[in-house]
Amino acid sequence: MRMIECSKSNQTGVGMVEVLVTVFVLAIGLLGIASLQFIGTFANSDALNRSQAVLITQQLAERLRANSNMSTVSNGLVVDDTYFEEEIYNFNNLSCLLEDTSEFDCFCLSIPDAIPNCNEDQCNGAEFAQFDGYEMSCASESSNPNMALELSCEDNDVLDDEACSAGSRHSIILKWPVQNWLNKERNTNADCNDGESSNFDCVVLDLTL
Repeated sequence: MRMIECSKSNQTGVGMVEVLVTVFVLAIGLLGIASLQFIGTFANSDALNRSQAVLITQQLAERLRANSNMSTVSNGLVVDDTYFEEEIYNFNNLSCLLEDTSEFDCFCLSIPDAIPNCNEDQCNGAEFAQFDGYEMSCASESSNPNMALELSCEDNDVLDDEACSAGSRHSIILKWPVQNWLNKERNTNADCNDGESSNFDCVVLDLTL
């Protein structure tokens, strides 16, 4: 029988070049996955902020309708003028005496003495406005500490004594700062960024009582 000997020179294996190419291809794939996860994190955060903002603006709209009354100077429903005071939102009328404490922990764990408790006591229109502004500010603070709540009115009769006359358009805006992805400029909404130095996203809800 003839024996066939295998020469060592005929045996081949994986060379350094093949290893380097494999590592390079794998690295490119991992970078792509990491980039997708990074973008997905931003997208999920934006989606959560927007979903929470929609719920909060809808709740404030329901409170405006619930606390509206017939106007004394025109035909239609109006709310108390206090609803349009900026200081009742975002805790602008409150001061935290505790250092290194979040606004939610400082103001929202219990109702401050300066805020009327309309869940337990009888409240007039101005007190309901302060209470609603406080509770909606706590809701936005719980969702995102960087959110800011605003309520404005496009008054259709500036000659009467009401801050927002019957039939006027009320605008609820809840906005929060956003970042660009991969150095790409975002298309921002002018309603969210009027006079702002940073990029903001927002939810705007317009309603007429």
